[in-house]
Parts: sequence; C-alpha cells; structure tokens
Amino acid sequence: MSTVAALAALAGGLVLVVAGAELFFEGVLASAQRLRVSPFVLTAVLSGFELENLAAGIAANAKGLPGAAAGTFLGGSTFLALGVAGVAGLLAPIRAELPRGVLIWTALAPLPLVALALDGTLTRPDGALLVGWFSIALFALARSGRLVAADAQRPRRRWLLKLAAGLGLLTAGGELLGEGLRNVVSRFGVSETLLGNTVIAASVEAEEIARVAVPAKRQRGDLAVANIAGTLVHFVAFNAGVIALVKPLTLDDATVELHLPVTAGAVLVLCALLATRGAITRPAASALLALYATYIAAAITVAL
Repeated sequence: MSTVAALAALAGGLVLVVAGAELFFEGVLASAQRLRVSPFVLTAVLSGFELENLAAGIAANAKGLPGAAAGTFLGGSTFLALGVAGVAGLLAPIRAELPRGVLIWTALAPLPLVALALDGTLTRPDGALLVGWFSIALFALARSGRLVAADAQRPRRRWLLKLAAGLGLLTAGGELLGEGLRNVVSRFGVSETLLGNTVIAASVEAEEIARVAVPAKRQRGDLAVANIAGTLVHFVAFNAGVIALVKPLTLDDATVELHLPVTAGAVLVLCALLATRGAITRPAASALLALYATYIAAAITVAL
C-alpha cells in the first residue's frame, strides 16, 4: 500500500469509526432500556469482545511472535488506560461518579496476569486460570455497576439495528484505520515486542477513542468509563487467557520488566484518578498522555 493509500485508509477509517461510535452509543442506550438492564453493564460486557484484537494475538503467537502477541493485550491495555482516556478526555472531559466497586475491580483485573507472567511464561494452565478470573472480574464489575443511572427517555425503536450497525461500522472502520496505521509505519524496522505493544496495539484499538469520546460528549461519562473498564478486563484476563490456551506464550525480558508492570500501573493510575477526582479533565487527560509518551519513549529505548 502506498503512503497516499495508507493516509486515505486512515481518513476513511476515522469517518467510519466516528459514525459507528454514534450509532453504538444510541444502540446501547436503547438496548439497555428495552432489555431493562443498566447501560453501564451492557456497555462493559459488550465493549471488550473485540475479536480483531484476540485474532491478532492468536495469529502473532502462532507465527512465533510471542512478544507481539503479548503486546495485543498488554500494550492494548496501556493504550486504553493512558492513550484512549487521554485523547478522549481532551476531546470531551469525562465526568463519571461511579460506585467504588467498579474502580476497585478494574484496578484488580491485571494482577493475576502479572503474578502468572512473572516467570516469563503463560502456560495453558495459566490461560485457564485467567479465563476463570475473567468470569469473576467481569461479573463483579457488572454487579458493581448495575445501579448506575439509566436514561429513561431514550426511545426503544430500532434498538437492535442501531447496536448491530454501530458495531459493524466500528469493526470496519477500526480495521481500515488499523491497516492505514500499520502501513504508514511499516517502513521502519522495529522489534516485534515493540511493534506489538505500540503500533499493533494502537492500530487495533484506535476506534476506542471515538467509542469513549462520544458518550463523554453526550454527558454520559459513565458509559465512556464502562467502555474502558470492560475492555481492560477482557484484555488482561480473557484475551491473555485464550491466547495462552491456544499456544503457550514465552515472554521476553522487555515484556516482563517493562510492558507487564506498566500495564498494571496504567490501570491503577486511571482508577485512582477517577476515584479521587470523579472525572478526567483536560489537564488530567494531558497528564495521562504525557505518561503514555514516556512509556513509548522507554519502550523504544529498551528495544534499541
């Protein structure tokens, strides 16, 4: 793909992602009302089932690139907690007074992965434990957020169509956006671990920015956070577990010593910010982006 084509893919993907995020937001509210469940719970449960991220991790590991495979869930989680929250917070401040349990379970989500991965491997038994942990963490997250206020005025018409169309546009737009990003940087030779934790992670998860910024702009910061929290729990437990179940992961020093602790720390920083401030203001968003830039610089330094 030429540079012009890659840039066109970036632009086209961005348009699709924004349109998909708008539809997905409307669909979630309408679906939650129709199904009589909390929009927060529905968003948290649906948002993390990102087959493109899971497929990228499985494929990378199958091709003998375990560092890149681990990057899909480690770098992806760091990008969500710092990059997505930071960019979305700059576009529209995220205000969300959430039950303390939501933030506690989100902060705890990466800890089993850290404990299991410290020896430099994720075996199939480790994968099974992580999938089991995912069931516990997601249930607890949903239970903690079940009383977050719903919008009783949202119409119920075409709820399923809006939800499906939004997910479809987000998937298509995310793929196009990711393809453009990957091709733009394909001319630079980098290690597979660095590539997985930065370029692949950001390209696969780029659509999350719109998915978080749109509800924040509509004064539904709770749903913006639900997107982040739900996806984080999926990544550090379900995705990591499934990838290891398919084929055990051998983690290099950079993954164990940098990317793994940074992921846990990034999630903790985000949860602490929301717990103490109840919002991600533009100054706080700028700080999150500064932390993410520092992480990228450290990752590049380690890879050299």
